[in-house]
Amino acid sequence: MQWMLFKMGWGMVAKRKSIDQQIWWKKLKNHRFIRIFLFVILGIVTYSLLVSNIIPNTLEVETGTVSEADIRSPLTIENKTETERLKQEAYDSVEPVYSLRARYSQNQIERIQDIFHTIKQVKEEVEDRENEIEMLEEELEDFEEEDQQNTEIEDFTDEEKLDRTRNLLAEQSEKNLSDDTLVTLLNASMDDLQMAQETTTSAVYDVMNVEVQMNQVDSAKDEVERKVELSAVSPQLTRAMIEISRYGVTANYMLDDEATAEARELAAEFVEPVMIREGQLIVEEGQVITSEIYQQLSLVGLTEDITMGYPYLGLAIIVSLLITMLAYYLNDAKTSLRSNNTHLLMYTIIYSLTLMLLKLVSMMHVIELDGITYIAPVAMGTMLITILLHSRVALFTSMVFAIVASIMFNNQASGIVDYSHAILVFFSGVAGVFFLSKSHRMMRILQTGIFVSVINVLVVLAILLLKNAQYGWVEIGSNLGFAGIAGFISVVLAIGLLPFFEAGFGILSTTKLIELSNPNHPLLRKILLEAPGTYHHSVIVANLAEGACESVGANGLLARVGAYYHDIGKTRRPHFFIENQMKIDNPHDTISPQLSRTIIIAHPYDGAEMLRKYKMPKELIDIAEQHHGTTLLKYFYHKAKNEESGEEVREVDYRYPGPRAQSKEAAIVGIADCVEAAVRSMQKPTKEKIESLVRKIISDRLKDEQFDECDLTMKELHTIATSICETLQGTFHSRIEYPDDEISKDKEEKE
Repeated sequence: MQWMLFKMGWGMVAKRKSIDQQIWWKKLKNHRFIRIFLFVILGIVTYSLLVSNIIPNTLEVETGTVSEADIRSPLTIENKTETERLKQEAYDSVEPVYSLRARYSQNQIERIQDIFHTIKQVKEEVEDRENEIEMLEEELEDFEEEDQQNTEIEDFTDEEKLDRTRNLLAEQSEKNLSDDTLVTLLNASMDDLQMAQETTTSAVYDVMNVEVQMNQVDSAKDEVERKVELSAVSPQLTRAMIEISRYGVTANYMLDDEATAEARELAAEFVEPVMIREGQLIVEEGQVITSEIYQQLSLVGLTEDITMGYPYLGLAIIVSLLITMLAYYLNDAKTSLRSNNTHLLMYTIIYSLTLMLLKLVSMMHVIELDGITYIAPVAMGTMLITILLHSRVALFTSMVFAIVASIMFNNQASGIVDYSHAILVFFSGVAGVFFLSKSHRMMRILQTGIFVSVINVLVVLAILLLKNAQYGWVEIGSNLGFAGIAGFISVVLAIGLLPFFEAGFGILSTTKLIELSNPNHPLLRKILLEAPGTYHHSVIVANLAEGACESVGANGLLARVGAYYHDIGKTRRPHFFIENQMKIDNPHDTISPQLSRTIIIAHPYDGAEMLRKYKMPKELIDIAEQHHGTTLLKYFYHKAKNEESGEEVREVDYRYPGPRAQSKEAAIVGIADCVEAAVRSMQKPTKEKIESLVRKIISDRLKDEQFDECDLTMKELHTIATSICETLQGTFHSRIEYPDDEISKDKEEKE
């Protein structure tokens, strides 16, 4: 049925002119901005088909109202307000950090020691003054003004001692000690002072050697007082010691601001971000929308408070990146799309048509059938691109289709992207490419539909397993069934559209080449009937060229069919070519070399003209016109030089006017054409002779610059020579002469 559909489609469009023959397109296709325009069209089509899938779904909700349905988050996002609140709670919950300040105890002991040191200093000054007075008294005993002198050197009073002490004491100590305490210390003996100092510092050290918090200072002072009371000194000195020791006790377990801040920051850092996950239920049906819930709805973009322009801008960036990458790849890859704007137009149409079909299928989600959207025939687009253009382009395009499908099929997804359809579209498209990459025959295309269906079923099965949900057998069967049908729909659409693209864009597809290789084609029958030797020669050239092309990655089928038609021009004067001169004299023996040259050189261009008249594909016309390039007709050139006509013989007059081969296929057909003719004329060809001849022909053509305009490399020329030699060895293999053959041969010799 598919074959009948293909034949019907081809019959409908066979008589239509291709777009390259349309006058309007001939004017446009070489315009310098046409490629940019076509890529812009791709971007516009992609954007317009996706824009409806990214329009934010806002809800008309207000605080205090009741939700009419369950509302789930369309994306995953952090609730920063709630996160900050929890961090602040964790920060505030950390108790202040206290630490023992050992230096505080040492400072207080040093202050006590400073007090006693000051007392001792004042006492020493008093003693020095008293000694000085005694000396003066002894010296003035004999003077009459003894009373007056006694007045001038009278002793320190208690007030003077107290003032002197306070002047020497540190300000803090001076304020915290009473006069009675200082006077008591000043009047005590040095031994008592030493005992008081040791007892007081020891008691303060013992008490402050442990943690003394702010609320424990009074009890610590009471404890140090009890320790001091045990000393064996006078009650008056004991009271002074108690006052000093109580003054020496202070809090040493203090708030550590730095450690507290560090602990609180660490507690805040350990708070996990509050995330609203994609698909998370925010509001249940019938639940009151509180201010907190409303804030969450706004955060995920479900209220009217959000800015509407961001999704459109985001889509524009994604589409721009996709088309830019696609343009870069198509302009850089070694395919016809790099320079052929007609093929780029066809690619644009296939791309747009595929996306339109995907969009149509994506809208079928309203039908309540499980897996209905898995019926998307994306493999149709990649199959058409593989057949009509190149498999590498189809592979890259399948990735673009997958990205587009991930957004286009998000109707049933909670987020902006549906990964399940992206995975299915990618594998489905790639499956169509891989299975068609080696052969484009009709049976292979039909088999590709089965292959794509199997891949689709396996991918959907994997997706269902990954979701780990409880599916019923009906749901599983529905999902797998629609995925399998997609493969058959893809191949039916591809076969149905193929002839329209082939005819409309003049594409020489595999199917078309197979049709043109049919021996019943009018031109092939013309060669067979009018130039049978040329027909046989063309068949052998086709075998040589096909094998050589396939060995270097060129289009072997194109070379074969091109070889069938490459000498069609010989049918105008078939008897002037040696392969058709069976049991007749060579007409070139009776005409001038100049006329022979004209007849021989004309056949490639006569053939190209005949092929154009029959509206044959351009690739076949190019092979017929280019297979001789600008080579020299050596036989007639040397024949003309050897004639004593007196005219100057120019080499350029005996060269084919060209053009040289522009493609690998044309160059290889030219090599095979020359090799076949040369080997056929050899006497007793052997493997060594054939290989030497083949490599010499290729070397001569290389030196003659016949490969300068095609992209054959030296390595490929070596591969071509090896392939042609292998094919020739099979064609011109040696035969064992059987006895009957010996008798027949002897009989023929006698006759």
